[in-house]
Amino acid sequence: ASGRLTEGTAYCCFECCIKCLGGIPYASLIATILLYAGVALFCGCGHEALSGTVTILQNYFEVVRGPLDSLDVFTMIDIFKYVIYGVAAAFFVYGILLMVEGFFTTGAIRDLYGDFKITTCGRCVSAWFIMLTYIFMLAWLGVTAFTSLPVFMYFNIWTMCQNITAVEGANLCLDLRQFGIITMGEEKKVCTGSDKFLKMCESNELDLTFHLFICALAGAGAAVIAMVHYLMVLSANWAYVKDACRMQKYEDIKSKEEQELHDIHSTRSKERLNAYT
Repeated sequence: ASGRLTEGTAYCCFECCIKCLGGIPYASLIATILLYAGVALFCGCGHEALSGTVTILQNYFEVVRGPLDSLDVFTMIDIFKYVIYGVAAAFFVYGILLMVEGFFTTGAIRDLYGDFKITTCGRCVSAWFIMLTYIFMLAWLGVTAFTSLPVFMYFNIWTMCQNITAVEGANLCLDLRQFGIITMGEEKKVCTGSDKFLKMCESNELDLTFHLFICALAGAGAAVIAMVHYLMVLSANWAYVKDACRMQKYEDIKSKEEQELHDIHSTRSKERLNAYT
């Protein structure tokens, strides 16, 4: 008896595990993991790359931070850092919301809690998430394009440092005015034959900052892929909810017609019985 009880308990636990695993929205889970990985990579590497940019500007280009009320490159970098903090927090919450929406649209969860999802509110929520995810996808495309700019600039500097012997006699200069970092009235440049250029090429800041920007670009690209994945998942969920709503209306109409036919049959049976009596 004890052995049968143990086998029955194990079988019940196995069924519960299978039912729980069947209720997991794996497509939404994969998209959420990709989104968190991309956002973490973009925010972490982007923040450190901006800090490395500040160090390079101050140590090798001798750019001085202006007054607190002025809008210079250092103020812009601080603003970008605060934007990174907001992006990390916002998409952490958004990923949780999309996971919850995926759970409540999965068939196993719907069977567990009933047909509450097949309502006007449920369809509006799904449509709202589709629109919001599409907007975020476009925003991440813009972020990816914007992140490619510092990667391109650092790639040019890094290439010059890697080929320092080839550009030794060319006397090339890196002028911050051509990148729009400082105003045209200022002159902050480093030439290939100077000691500052050699020290910058030999330092760890340049190489580390360049590769951090590459990682941040990869993170933004991963976030774009996650948004596209979410759009596919949400569109499939929307189609599921729409079809389920139609099926529910069909079942209601069918049940109503069957009830009417049953009432008519009962009425006729009573009439025949009364007539016979």
